[in-house]
Amino acid sequence: MTTSTLGGAGTDAGSGPGAGNGTATLHDALGRLKDREQVAERLLESSRKHSFDPDTELDWDAPFEDGKWFWPPELVSLYDTPLWRRMPEEQRHALARHEAASLASLGIWFEIILMQLLTRHIYDKPLTSAHVRYALTEIADECRHSMMFARLITKGGVPAYPVSRLHHNMARVLKTVSTTPGSFTATLLGEEILDWMQRLTFPDERVQTLVRGVTRIHVVEEARHVRYAREELRRQMAGCPRWEAELTRISSGEAARVFSISFVNPQVYTDVGLDRREAVAQVKASAHRREVMQQGAKRLTDFLDEIGVLRGVGRRLWRSSGLLA
Repeated sequence: MTTSTLGGAGTDAGSGPGAGNGTATLHDALGRLKDREQVAERLLESSRKHSFDPDTELDWDAPFEDGKWFWPPELVSLYDTPLWRRMPEEQRHALARHEAASLASLGIWFEIILMQLLTRHIYDKPLTSAHVRYALTEIADECRHSMMFARLITKGGVPAYPVSRLHHNMARVLKTVSTTPGSFTATLLGEEILDWMQRLTFPDERVQTLVRGVTRIHVVEEARHVRYAREELRRQMAGCPRWEAELTRISSGEAARVFSISFVNPQVYTDVGLDRREAVAQVKASAHRREVMQQGAKRLTDFLDEIGVLRGVGRRLWRSSGLLA
C-alpha cells in the first residue's frame, strides 16, 4: 500500500455558515442540502438489501491461518520505523494482532458514544419519520458491530484495550453537552478514518479471512452511516446560530486531538515485549505514520473544510492532532 502526499487544506478564511460573508453563501449551502426524508428513505431501502448478521455471516469456528496478518502491516503504527526494522517477523505479527484488538476496542467505545448521541438527536423528532426510523436502524447496526468487534477480540486471544480513564470521562462530558452539529462531527471522526483503513483491509489477501470478513461488513454498513451523518451535519451547519457553529469547530478540534492520542493504546507495545517509551517516540516521529493518518482523515477534513467546520481555533486544534496537514 502506498499513500499519496497531501497538500494544504485551505485557509482559515472563507465562505460558509457563521462566517459573516453574506446571504449568498448561505443560499448556496442550502441549495446543496438534500431532503432529510428522501435521504432517510434511500438509506432504509439500502439497509433492507445490504445488512448482515455477523453471527451467521462469518465462520467464527474456523482456525486462524498461519502466516496471515491481523492488520495490513503498512497500517501498523510502527511500520517503517527503526524499531520495526529490528523486530523479528513473529513480533511484527503479534503487534498487528494486538493493534487490531486495540482498534476494535476503540471502535466499540465510539459506537457506544454514537448510539447515545443518536438517541439524543431523535428524542424530539417526529417518531414515525423516515429520519428517526433510519437512526434506529443505525443504532441496531452499531449494536451488531460492537458485538462483532468484541467477539473478534475474544477470538484473537488478546486483551481488550480501553481508552484512558481521562478520555473515557471526557467523552462522558461530550455526550452530555455536545451540540447536534458537534455530535455529527464527532460521529464522522470516529467512522471515516477507521473506514478508510478497513477499505484497504478487506480485499487484502495477506490478512486473516475472519478479519477481512469483519471489515467488509463494517465498511458496507458504515457507508450508510457516513451518508446520514454528512447530510445532517451539512444541514445543521447551514442553519445553526453562529455560537453553535463556533462551539462545533472547537469541540471537533479537541475530539480530533483525543482521537489521535487514543487511536492505538500504548499498552500494546508492552504486551508484545517492546519498550513503550521508545515505541511511542518512534510512532510520533514516523513520517509514514503521519501520512497514513492524514490520508485516512483527508476525505473527512476536505468535507469539514467545505461546510465551514475547519476554521479558527478549531482548525489549529485539528492541525495539532496530526490529522490535518
